[in-house]
Amino acid sequence: MCRAPHRFRVGAMTTTPNHTTPTTPVRNRRWRRLAAAAGLLATAGLTAAGLAGGVSGTASAAPAAPAASAASSYRFTMLGDHKDTTFNQLLSINDQGQIGGYFGIGSATHPNKGYVIQPPYTQANFKNENFPGSVQTQVIAINDSGTTGGFYADAAGDNFGFILKHGVWTAVIDPHTTGTTNQILGINNDGKAVGFYTDSKNIPHGFEFNFHNDTFSPVNIPGQTAVTPTGINIHGDITGFYTNAAGDNYGFLLRHGHVTTFSGPGSTNTMPLGINNSDKIVGSYGVGGATHGFVRSGSTLSTVDAPGGAGATVINGLNNNGELVGFTTADGGNIAKGFLAVHK
Repeated sequence: MCRAPHRFRVGAMTTTPNHTTPTTPVRNRRWRRLAAAAGLLATAGLTAAGLAGGVSGTASAAPAAPAASAASSYRFTMLGDHKDTTFNQLLSINDQGQIGGYFGIGSATHPNKGYVIQPPYTQANFKNENFPGSVQTQVIAINDSGTTGGFYADAAGDNFGFILKHGVWTAVIDPHTTGTTNQILGINNDGKAVGFYTDSKNIPHGFEFNFHNDTFSPVNIPGQTAVTPTGINIHGDITGFYTNAAGDNYGFLLRHGHVTTFSGPGSTNTMPLGINNSDKIVGSYGVGGATHGFVRSGSTLSTVDAPGGAGATVINGLNNNGELVGFTTADGGNIAKGFLAVHK
């Protein structure tokens, strides 16, 4: 385990904190928006290969079963900050119904700006949340105490993870980082967060960060190098995806040291993005140029597309009440509409 936090209280600084500088800085690069990646990455040209659950150790190819459709069992409400009517993404939800997300497409003139929404989700219930001194911020994870996590970008486009707890910001930078990216993508109620850093070849490596004692632990999938953990529950079960040498993405559930891999039907671009305490998993899978949301319960993976968003839906988060949040995209990803989905 390693230590490398940078912590300060809101209002204590007016400029970006003095971070550990990556050993191989890359300037003016297009910074990664992993929380939204499933909805914005191209999915054309995918093959029918996939992975089925129950694999321990190195993942091996197997056809995925057809996905059932579960969209009709949900009631969808479109939500977004009125400061931007064209681009909102909802990325996480806790058991109190608090939602983390952001608006803004991420350009210099239209930057990402993070927020947290409280029920009943009127415009007055949106609270801005942006890392002090940052150029861009995404709020990706939120637990039941209202602690949030995500990442922010500086003027050079480099990414840094963060945790915001009780008004104290912690910049999260894995000390093994040799690239330009750190991101926090999931947190639980037990002081644990997961995310990834990149090396000098821009390959992602998973980590778990304990924000009670500021320590890092690696998250590895046997036989895989490029690993992106995206969610962790109260039991310490971790979901995410790995990328193989061909550039294909497959989902995983890491539970008590046992790895289960899975994919959407016919998909080689499956990205789990959230998990609850019952090991229900949400995310997206791409096939045939389309991106579909999914909910995986046990070994059953069900497609959940928002009304009007078939083929352009990403489910980013869920809570223990079964409520879902995500977004739909249009115009090649230049338009994004956030949604909340609850059981009918």
